[in-house]
Amino acid sequence: MTISSSLNAGVAGLNAQAVQLATIADNIANSATNGYKRVVTDFHSMVVSGDVGAKYTAGGVRTTTARMIDERGELTGTTNATDIAVDGRGFLPVTSVAAVKGPSGNLPLSLATTGSFRPDDTGLLRTDSGLALMGWPALPDGTVPAYPRDSTAGLQPVMIARGQLVANPTTAMTVALNLPASATTAGASGEVIDLPVEYFGNLGGSEVLNFSFTPTVPGAGAANEWTMAVSDSAAGGAVVGEYVLTFDDTQGMGGRLATVTTVSGGAYDPATGGFMLTLADGDIAVTIGQPGAPGGMTQLASAFAPVDLGKNGAPVASLIGVEIDQSGFLVGVFDFGQPRVLYQIPLVDVPNPNGLTSLPNQTYQVSAQSGAFYLWQAGDGPVGKTAGFAREESTTDVAGELTRLIQTQRAYSSNAKVIQTVDEMIQETNNIKR
Repeated sequence: MTISSSLNAGVAGLNAQAVQLATIADNIANSATNGYKRVVTDFHSMVVSGDVGAKYTAGGVRTTTARMIDERGELTGTTNATDIAVDGRGFLPVTSVAAVKGPSGNLPLSLATTGSFRPDDTGLLRTDSGLALMGWPALPDGTVPAYPRDSTAGLQPVMIARGQLVANPTTAMTVALNLPASATTAGASGEVIDLPVEYFGNLGGSEVLNFSFTPTVPGAGAANEWTMAVSDSAAGGAVVGEYVLTFDDTQGMGGRLATVTTVSGGAYDPATGGFMLTLADGDIAVTIGQPGAPGGMTQLASAFAPVDLGKNGAPVASLIGVEIDQSGFLVGVFDFGQPRVLYQIPLVDVPNPNGLTSLPNQTYQVSAQSGAFYLWQAGDGPVGKTAGFAREESTTDVAGELTRLIQTQRAYSSNAKVIQTVDEMIQETNNIKR
């Protein structure tokens, strides 16, 4: 019994080292595979109960293997903006291209830590291995609504249609300028100052808001008061807002905006320093400055001078590319230079990453051992950030694997020697009868 158990233990040792060799071979073969997670082999002794006393029964050894999914490889830069890697904990949500283009509409969730994504002929952002990136779609204005974080219900395959045309209407405008103080003193001409400012409507058309400033000329002294009327070319030049501006002439605060009185149009809010203009071609929030605060409208003994005329919006633009930022926002780059969020790519996290089920192409699926998933914004909570122009390298340490290979070879030879020795001992036992 003892000799035969030694033979069995030797065979078990050979099998265990063969498993070890298989994992080493896999790791070395994938040393250049982006996103590959190395596999380790653990050995466990087996104890077989025998008679109490001199007899001992060899139990042998068994093995278990585990993929170190929570380990992260180094990030390397690339030239493709949609080469994406996760810098830290978390996974990119992906699905199969076959499922996207299939009739069922069922999109099984898979997880990946990196991928080289490029749009195909339909605009689907995918890898050559058949993985499609998924994300939360943004609204036309670039904002991302709230989606469920414990469900894939809001996730959609990312579609990038190159050359698509979009309008980027103006929704905010800043008007900061200096009005000449001499224009509101007795004897001034009362000449109206006009300031036309271009804006872009809901369909991308170019329109003009004309800001006209009429000084109040007193009979004596200085009024420090102007009437600002705003007219809209999209409404045939009709006045859409009128405001009376008064300026402070005290020491220390001289020249700054004192009060704003709304005559017509959206009410002026001193807390924000602006008002909302309701236009035929889209509403615009106009900021002229807070009372007593620097940086807004001024009235100083100087010439009329626009200081800050800022606005968002652009003419109709064509999509020429996409990039991803550290927060997972997939931003469209348009030929007029105005970026817009198209999708948000959340990062998937599970309590036990090493409990995920491994699939081909460096992808994984949620299992009972991994725990339930949750979708985080990149950079929030426990998850890392997303990196564009980057791929994750394999976690294989070739030098370490070669060292294990030498150890495995020697252990295999030693187990083979045990089998050979047991065979010789059995042969000697048979020779006793001769």
